Amino acid sequence: VHLIPVNPVREDGLNPKSRKRIMPDLLTEPPAIDPVYEAQVYCNIPTIAERSMEGHAPHYFKLVSVQVLIRHGDRYPLYAIPKTKRPDIDCMLVPSRKPSHPQLEAFVKHMSKGSAAQMDGSLSSLPHFPSHSLCEMGELTQTGVVQHLRNGQLLREIYINKHKLLPGDWTAKQLYLETTGKSRTLQSALALLYTFLPDFDWKKINMRHQWSTIFCSGSCDCPMRNHYLEEEQRRQYSLRVKNNDLERIYVDMARIVGIPTRQLRASNPIDSLLCYFCHNVSFPCTKAGCISMEHFKVIKRHQLKDERERQEKKLYFLYALLATHPLLNQTVNRLQRIAEGKKEEVFVLYSAHDVTLSPVLSALGITEARFPRFAARLVFELWQDGKRPKEHFIRILYNGADVTFQTSFCKDHYKRSSKPMCPLEKFVNFVKRDMFLIFNSTSYYDACHRRAL
Repeated sequence: VHLIPVNPVREDGLNPKSRKRIMPDLLTEPPAIDPVYEAQVYCNIPTIAERSMEGHAPHYFKLVSVQVLIRHGDRYPLYAIPKTKRPDIDCMLVPSRKPSHPQLEAFVKHMSKGSAAQMDGSLSSLPHFPSHSLCEMGELTQTGVVQHLRNGQLLREIYINKHKLLPGDWTAKQLYLETTGKSRTLQSALALLYTFLPDFDWKKINMRHQWSTIFCSGSCDCPMRNHYLEEEQRRQYSLRVKNNDLERIYVDMARIVGIPTRQLRASNPIDSLLCYFCHNVSFPCTKAGCISMEHFKVIKRHQLKDERERQEKKLYFLYALLATHPLLNQTVNRLQRIAEGKKEEVFVLYSAHDVTLSPVLSALGITEARFPRFAARLVFELWQDGKRPKEHFIRILYNGADVTFQTSFCKDHYKRSSKPMCPLEKFVNFVKRDMFLIFNSTSYYDACHRRAL
């Protein structure tokens, strides 16, 4: 269920789904939000090579672990606008069709040999790549595959070729791979892995299944998390009801397609319209008229306004802290083990959704980030100081931009440190202790079960 249809977060200024503002000049009015530009950023159509800040550190630092959290790539809509023709998008992988990638043909060949991989539970029944001539609902598109082939290639150049994170004879124990049970997240993970570790041995692939979109694993019982999510959804509803422009647009679109306004709203038209927009397909028409760019702009503008207000109201932040603690706790525990000298799980890939990444960004305090675009990536790097080998530091990057010092736990450190990264213990203290202070609690269990004041 797409509980939170829209959100904020992203930092490389290239193509994201979201709104990242570079530090504004306080003497000038912030520029008006351009919904078309923001939608283009969200689509993340692969065009120019991306600049990225991954892997940057003083020469005497050693990279010892990388954990990557991705959103799946471009997909077919999850919702249809009633009484309109579905967008005609081909989900066959055709290397000669744009956008493409030099490794696309080799990727398809390699994916068809994947029977030796260990796939948890229901993952074993999912296809390894999209293959329908008319995309099915929620299916990864060729664009989505190419986005992650590019992600994997970029990460390979930095982490394998430059930093030698994994040896040529890497083993299954050095990887930790986890995905939700959707074909689009599994296929996105495999596309990234294919260019990160080209022609990998399928016998070394052990893909774990995560049933929860917030990756809470065995720690999902959290009544207060659900309470804050319900409050946040009420806030969303209230903002929508107050938006007269939005209501007028919904009424007009409902008239065009010949259904009640209520039914149109429930069909989440922005999800479908973004597919038309990202794939440069004309919006649908009926005898009563056409859905237009003006309709799209008003709905998208409201979405962006909702994201901004959500940051200000804090309900989503409280939800995010409780929603992401299990995943962040697992991340911190792994980083601590590696800092102590363990050589296992040095490369981690979680393949997830916008409703996974967005709360993580919020919980970390990265409020300037845009909503996760298609194929967004959030990277945690663990570095060892070569001069003081017992000291470890982290860097956090969002879509290639270094956001380490935007985090709530490392903002102040930036002013006093000569190193371009954050001491690992600051991240550990945040996850183990400081995340619960706002709830007047000392543990995840207590914060989850203590009634809100």
